Formats: sequence, structure tokens, C-alpha cells
Amino acid sequence: MYRIALKMLVGDRGKYLGLVMGLTFAALLITQQSSIFTGLMTRTYSFINDLSQPDIWVMDPKVQFIDDVKPLQDTQLLRVRGVTGVEWAVPLYKGLLKARLEDGNFQIVNVLGLDDSTLVGGPPVMLRGKLADLRTQDSIIVNDVGAATRLAKKPAQPGGRPIPLDVGDVLEINDRRAVVVGICRVSRTFQSQPVIYTTYNRATTFAPRERKLLSFVLVKAADGVDPGKLAQRISDNTGLAAYTARQFKDLTFDFYMKNTGIPINFGIAVMLGFLIGTAIAGQTFYNFTLENLRYFGTLKAMGTTNGVLLRMIVLQALLVGIQGFGLGIGGAALFGYLMRGTQLAFRLVPEILLLAGGAILLIVVFSALISIRKVMKLEPAIVFKM
Repeated sequence: MYRIALKMLVGDRGKYLGLVMGLTFAALLITQQSSIFTGLMTRTYSFINDLSQPDIWVMDPKVQFIDDVKPLQDTQLLRVRGVTGVEWAVPLYKGLLKARLEDGNFQIVNVLGLDDSTLVGGPPVMLRGKLADLRTQDSIIVNDVGAATRLAKKPAQPGGRPIPLDVGDVLEINDRRAVVVGICRVSRTFQSQPVIYTTYNRATTFAPRERKLLSFVLVKAADGVDPGKLAQRISDNTGLAAYTARQFKDLTFDFYMKNTGIPINFGIAVMLGFLIGTAIAGQTFYNFTLENLRYFGTLKAMGTTNGVLLRMIVLQALLVGIQGFGLGIGGAALFGYLMRGTQLAFRLVPEILLLAGGAILLIVVFSALISIRKVMKLEPAIVFKM
């Protein structure tokens, strides 16, 4: 009987391909949009991911996310260092500043000032130069994407390709000389501005003069000390906000989820894919069943039970569902592979596969239920009326 069900399904080549393509489109759209959404939200806290050394981030209590910098007084660093359980605590400057390029144009850059003595918080991957080179005069390290795009020099000939910024090139930040001593690779950020690393003291000279310039205090918990409990202790003793890296990521993620239109926009796209897949698959599968009622009636007249017919329809629905799901996620994965290294955010995680699989399962179950209802009410005598 199951072989007959498969022959009935593939016998109508047009409707069979229509079912598979409808489910493929639904799986592709759901997987692609969900992966772009996940990649985009991951970029909101990519800087926290890149700094793997500190266990705890200390900041002003009013900070809502990683880029919402509210400077602290320098004396707060000493207070944090005095809390029991702190192995070390170092300052970090983070700010958006204007860099003057070789051609006189200005570009907003994300400047990170690292502790002068330890350089904790440096880039995860150095492509050219060394992190220790930041200790030389007027030195900065630039990320590779920013050096090749927004900070690139004008082409030598009109119409040519821009020349990427390289070691030895010079920028101006707040009318101060900044010499490139290294090129690094960091995770792409949500705003996609070029990232520049330098020392903390040098960053404070680049920044406009303010009474407070300390952005964050990075803390390492002593051996055997729970970072979560230490963060609470720091908050109680200093009155500042202290979060573990995981908590700070969640804080940033929640801010963008609650205060931007990103979830709604991508949610509509995912729902649209689900509804389109449901409409196409449901209608096509129902029409397919109607055209094959005489065969189902013949099987009933031969003594086939409703239970067997039900399993035949479920088998047909699951077959096209599995094929559509496989082709859809394969197409989405190929899309992500081809777009790697571009500005497009794409991150395909196992949870998205479960989401897409669940959506396709709902679609095929809905489509099968429509057809099953028609077959269950079918009278065997209809065979003789056709």
C-alpha cells in the first residue's frame, strides 16, 4: 500500500514538484531570515566576545548596552581593585571619535584604549605587527575590514581600487598623529565602524577633554572565586553595575530586542514564509487528493481500512516535507557560505534548524489533515460514479 501511495505522489509530476518547491521556499525563507537575525543580534555584543580575558565588566549603573558608554571617575578603578576576590582590574576606554584621513575626509571610528601596562582587551587575532607595538609612540592598530574599506586611501589612478591602510600609514585623531603599527581581525560590530586599538592614556588624549573618561573596568576573578558572586560583591561595595560577560551580553541583547524594530521586521519575514508555505502546500496537496479520490475509493472498495489510508497520506506529506526541508536549509546554508566575509550578518545555529523543521512539520500536518478529512468521508461507491 505504501508503494502505491508513493507512486500516486510522484505520478503527478507537476503537483509533486509544486509541493516540494513550495515547502523548499518556506524552509529557505524561514532559515535564511532567522540566520540573518541571529547574526545581526550576535554583532550587538561581538566586542564582548572578543575580550575573553576579563570575567566581569564594571560600569555606570545607567549603562543599557555595550555602546551606551557613561564614563566613570578614574578613582573608581582603585575602589574596584580593593574588593576582596579581585585578581586584577584594568581600565578600558571605548568611544566613537573622528579620524582625519590622508585625503582630508573624516571617518567615525571606534577607539578602544587598553591598559598601558598589560594591554588586556587587545584584538583576538593579529594579521600584521604585534600587540606590544602599541607601546611605541603615537601607535594604533586597525582592524582589517576598516583598513580595506572606510579607512582605505584613494586609488592611485581614477577609477582604480582604493588602497588599504597598512602598517606605517598615518591618521589624525582629534588633531593628534596616529601611526598604524598593526592590522588585526576582530568580529564585525553592529555599527560596522572601523575599530582602532591604542593604549588607555593615548586614547584619553585622542578623546575630547571631559572630566570623566573611564568607560569600563575589566575584572578578573581570583582562583576559586565565583564571578557571579564577585560581581554582586563589587556592586554592593562600589555602587557600580558589575556584570559577568554572559550577563552583559544578555543586557545588550535585551536592549536591542526591546528598543529596536529588528525582531518585528524579521518576525514578519519568517511568518510570511510560513504562511506562503502553508497556502501553497495546503492547496496543492488538497487538489492532489481530490484528483486521486477515485484511487482511494477503489482501495476502500477492496477492503482497505481508514487507518491504512491515513498512513498513506501521512507518508506522502512527510516525504515532500523532508525533501522540501532538506532543499530549503541546503539553499540557506549555501547562501550563507557565498556571503561569508561580507557585511551581511549570517549565523546558522542548530536552534534555527529546529525552528525551520518544526514549521515545515506544521505545514505538512495541516496539509495532510485537510486531505485526510476528505478521504475519511469518502464512500467506496463513488468509484462507480466516476
